[in-house]
Amino acid sequence: MNRWQTTRFDVDLTLPCVMGIVNVTPDSFSDGGAHATPAAALRHCEQLLRDGADMLDIGGESTRPGSPPLPLDQELARVLPVLAGAVKLGVPVSVDTYKAEVMQAALDLGADIVNDVWALRQPGAADVVARHGRCGVCLMHMHRDPQTMQAAPMTGDAVPQVLQFLQRAAHDLQALGVEKSRIVLDPGIGFGKTVAQNFALLARQRELLAPGYPLLAGWSRKSSLGAALQGDAPAPPPPAERVVASVAAALLAVERGARIVRVHDVRETVQALAVWRQIFSPSPCGSGLG
Repeated sequence: MNRWQTTRFDVDLTLPCVMGIVNVTPDSFSDGGAHATPAAALRHCEQLLRDGADMLDIGGESTRPGSPPLPLDQELARVLPVLAGAVKLGVPVSVDTYKAEVMQAALDLGADIVNDVWALRQPGAADVVARHGRCGVCLMHMHRDPQTMQAAPMTGDAVPQVLQFLQRAAHDLQALGVEKSRIVLDPGIGFGKTVAQNFALLARQRELLAPGYPLLAGWSRKSSLGAALQGDAPAPPPPAERVVASVAAALLAVERGARIVRVHDVRETVQALAVWRQIFSPSPCGSGLG
């Protein structure tokens, strides 16, 4: 549970790692358009690494609530030039996609990880990962789909439902021959859950560790944090003003066993984790060549 096998790196998860978000999109909920060209995205990759990111997650299609699907050719055009440069930066690189064709093209370029909000449920996706033989994979829970997930979120106790889904997804992937050491799980904060359900997943996050897979937590700038900050204001603060709350949520997730935190605000998160490490261990997260 303390190592994550990926294409080029055997990632040490003894201590938590920071995954920096690189959205090559015009319409992401938090930073859409800020890094929408390959040159801008690669500059952002380099800045995240200077800020202390341990790995990068590159995505070309927004999965914010209500977002429309992106045609395959457009997603390939957005992400492949960025991936081609990012794999030269010396850290694990993840591609955030649910399309089998994008996964295959990214892995052909040398990407290390497939990060899929659909948990490989789209046609051909699981086969791409299984055939590769080594790439890491992150399986996320999502209720319904991005177009409808917040219009009709989950009902009842989300924790056992999410746990059952993730266990089944991981079991099905292992049945295709994928080693357990390649799999990380993500409860999918904000993907078809109410605010209360999201915070229940954080409060009871240790229950999600029972199957023995490392956990990735993605709280960065999410709307549930905005709801927590709103108070008596007429509207929640915009995503860019949720930095402190995002760092707090990342730290709480780490306290409850998350091994990877996926964040926009890398420098602030790394600083918070540096304080946390003074209590638990002075050694940083590390990646070694596999």
